[in-house]
Amino acid sequence: MKRFYKDTAVDEGEGGLRVLLDGRPMRTPLRATLVVPTRSLAEAIAVEWAGVPDKAEINAAHLPLTRLAATGIDRVVARRVDVIADTAKYAGSDLLCYRATAPDSLVELQDELWKPLLDWAAERHGARLVTADGIGFVEQTDEAKARLHEAVSAHGDLALSALYNLTHTAGSVVIALAVSDGRLDAAGAFAAAQMDELYQVDRWGDDPLAEKHREGVRKDIEACARFLALLENARLRG
Repeated sequence: MKRFYKDTAVDEGEGGLRVLLDGRPMRTPLRATLVVPTRSLAEAIAVEWAGVPDKAEINAAHLPLTRLAATGIDRVVARRVDVIADTAKYAGSDLLCYRATAPDSLVELQDELWKPLLDWAAERHGARLVTADGIGFVEQTDEAKARLHEAVSAHGDLALSALYNLTHTAGSVVIALAVSDGRLDAAGAFAAAQMDELYQVDRWGDDPLAEKHREGVRKDIEACARFLALLENARLRG
């Protein structure tokens, strides 16, 4: 549909802050009122809608914060246990645990970017993940998987929306949790998640399809990181 409103605003409503379009509360695809816990996030969502050009088509791809909030309200609340499980399961096959054996420059780069994150997961969450050389599957301990499951479970419904998306985009629950905790910014998360691809581009060059895909990954990571930051302390359950 095309832009149908003139003004955007934010006001307080039941349960938090609402985004208004011409004075009417915004609703999710399942018709729930879109309510978020922090003014900074509500105002950022309002800015997204204010930025839609007059009479232009409303493209959900240009409203990433809105999509994450609506998903949290419509999907995560009703399926919280499943979303936690689908996010935390990456502890058993996390990208950071699978290392190259050659060339030496790639081995060194993986160690430089990924080892500090695994060390952080061990220190911050008590999850000591085992690494493997090559693509052979490595079994993680039940304790490590349980600790990361607890870390994911500590997030509120809206934060889980972003954490789930970020984990699947990056292929790593450790990267996602590091972003949520402020250990990594969006640029650092992108560099860690796309390290192998960027290494190959540096050696052999790029192609348009791969570049387009990588840009989509970058935007998804940036949106999730910003969403989690705008949730402030409300990203974790009280």
